[in-house]
Amino acid sequence: MNVARTLNNWRKYRQTVTELGRMSNRELNDLGIARSDIQRVARASVAF
Repeated sequence: MNVARTLNNWRKYRQTVTELGRMSNRELNDLGIARSDIQRVARASVAF
C-alpha cells in the first residue's frame, strides 16, 4: 500500500510541475506563484 501511495504522490508531483512549468510568467504571477516556487508548490500538493 505504501509503495502505491508513494508512486501516486510522485505522479501528482510531476504532473503539477509539468503543468505549472508550461504556464507563462504572467499566468504564474496571476496565481501568486514565482517560477522559482514551482517545485515548492508541487511538493505542497502531495504533502499530508
